[in-house]
Amino acid sequence: MCGRFSLTAAPDAVAEIFDLDDIEDFPPRYNIAPTQPVLTVFNGPAGRREARLVRWGLVPAWVKDPGDFTLLVNARSETAAEKPSFRNAMRHRRVLVPASGFYEWHRPADKKAPRQAYWIKPADGGIDGTGLVCFAGLMETWTGANGSEIDTGCILTVQSNDQIGNIHHRMPVVIEPKDFSRWLDCASQEPRHVADLLQPAANGFFEAVPISDKVNKVANAGPDIQQPVEPGIGHNSAGSKQVEKADPSGSGGNSQYSLF
Repeated sequence: MCGRFSLTAAPDAVAEIFDLDDIEDFPPRYNIAPTQPVLTVFNGPAGRREARLVRWGLVPAWVKDPGDFTLLVNARSETAAEKPSFRNAMRHRRVLVPASGFYEWHRPADKKAPRQAYWIKPADGGIDGTGLVCFAGLMETWTGANGSEIDTGCILTVQSNDQIGNIHHRMPVVIEPKDFSRWLDCASQEPRHVADLLQPAANGFFEAVPISDKVNKVANAGPDIQQPVEPGIGHNSAGSKQVEKADPSGSGGNSQYSLF
């Protein structure tokens, strides 16, 4: 799965890589968590790519009360085209999710031992040396009875490659720049036409860096959470012992909710 990620590239780099005409300034974000806003890129009505903030945790349009619905942070790429929660978004609202990398936790064979956190980033400097990578995502707009709207989204995952599989069995689907247009083209490209893109990244595409458990706590949102440590070192630090869930309000105890 993908339950935390980061976006620290400069806004102008994001705009250039994703061919955006305009993008508002935003600060680097080191610990993006569910319920917080995430930047997505999609094909706008005029055929040009646009950027939009969506709440991380997809809510299908048919849901009556989001408060009673399970938070859909990830969607399994193998079944997204058939599952009622993702089927419409997979056909009509595919998006790109810019990222600098993601976090994952490995559970040792000794169940009593603490999980080891990893910062997983592009090994070769990312797209054009910007440090950027792109995840496949889906977007939905939920409309309340009073007409209020909430844009929500999720990240598609796939069975991990051998390298990341040593840490966790799932990983985000990576969309390469040459495939951006095809993935975003929901007008002529049905899910079956882009199914070949839903593959794990090649071994060596990512570099997995062991880090301390500071990342476990949503309020820890500075670059220090990405500092390398020796595996098994850094537990019981300023972060919580278990991975903390994001504040349902989206604030997470910090300013990450106000991305723009």
